[in-house]
Amino acid sequence: SDVTFVVGREQQKVFAHRCVLACRCQAFRGMLGQGPAGSEDSPSSIPPQDPFILGNVQPEVFLAVIEFLYTNSVTLNSHIALEVLTSSVEYGLQDLCKLCTKFIKDTLRVEQVCEALQAAVTYGQTDLQQHCLAFIEGCTAAVVRTQGFHELSDVVLAQVLRSDRLTVDELDLVQAVREWAHVSSAVLERPVPEVAALPVRELRLPLLAPSELATLESHNQRDLLIPVESIAAAWRCHALRRGTGVPTRLCQPRRGTRPRDHHRHLDPHAK
Repeated sequence: SDVTFVVGREQQKVFAHRCVLACRCQAFRGMLGQGPAGSEDSPSSIPPQDPFILGNVQPEVFLAVIEFLYTNSVTLNSHIALEVLTSSVEYGLQDLCKLCTKFIKDTLRVEQVCEALQAAVTYGQTDLQQHCLAFIEGCTAAVVRTQGFHELSDVVLAQVLRSDRLTVDELDLVQAVREWAHVSSAVLERPVPEVAALPVRELRLPLLAPSELATLESHNQRDLLIPVESIAAAWRCHALRRGTGVPTRLCQPRRGTRPRDHHRHLDPHAK
């Protein structure tokens, strides 16, 4: 080898060859100061350099990247797949990104689906994003209890809440969003109403029965999670016995919504 990396907090040494890294990855070519293939800058003409310090990456993740550069294949496990995906995007390795995406889709679990969805949105992996959303729709009640759900960004959570196919009742979904909001408020050191402003717009309050809405209103006085106008609009739907003054999507039961007697009045096609 003619180049050394010191990787992670463990300061593990990883040895490699400049010619391989430079030919396979433009990012490494720039890092190593290696000329294009066929240029006069042979490895022997480049003076020795100190080891490259990569303190913010796990050795196992970096070794997976190196494995791919040497073999065009990669050995993954569920503990590193998302981080290898991140590295593949950072290094511009599209083929490695595809391998990571396939592995994540094939091994997706309830405990990691929200983290995978967040990564898919962050890195513009549309196919993985759709796969994760479909997975969440199939087991929503279990997903909303995971740590990953509480760590979703407000934008991604709002995207999840727009789905008609979530398999959870609206009352349980409101409680899950409340728990998410309190965690986000503590982490971001911002008020609950502020961090939850975007996702709360997707809660379908008109689907709740009057007794449930009254309890929700009582709880809401403690943290002001839901704007008063949204609660008032839900009460108006009950009073007028039709979905009036709210977007049509907020009166549409989800796949997991428990039926309530008043739902028939919310159907815009009902006579």
